[in-house]
Amino acid sequence: MTHEDRLKQLGLTLPPAPAPVGAYVPYVRVGNLVFTSGQLPMRDGKLTAAGKVGRDLSIDQAAEAARVAVLNAVAQAAAAAGGINGITRIVRLGVFVNSADGFADQPKVANGASGLLVDILGEAGRHARSAVGVNELPLNAAVEIEMIAEVR
Repeated sequence: MTHEDRLKQLGLTLPPAPAPVGAYVPYVRVGNLVFTSGQLPMRDGKLTAAGKVGRDLSIDQAAEAARVAVLNAVAQAAAAAGGINGITRIVRLGVFVNSADGFADQPKVANGASGLLVDILGEAGRHARSAVGVNELPLNAAVEIEMIAEVR
């Protein structure tokens, strides 16, 4: 089964790769690796989750935001690879969680993104990961995700 088939089976569609909103590029390809810029939980140009996790948002709400953000990161990697089926492996995920004071469950938030990658890419979606709590994120987003993917 292809990655595209899995997406359809999950009832998902890959969004258009979001355009950068600053003085940077959305991804850089070096050989067979694609490094994405940080991706926010944006859908149709609108932020889907804002605020501090552990105060304004629950872990489940933040994990869903991480799923939205990682789907945007996959869209960037797919743009670099000529389509989602050109992604051969997710190498690393960096998940930044806009955390309230005392919130220490960043890995549970990151699991939303990690689980979706495995659902879409199977074993090729398993990756190394960091899940970090931060004081603020752009646009007050709940999460921001960066990704390194291997492509054909």
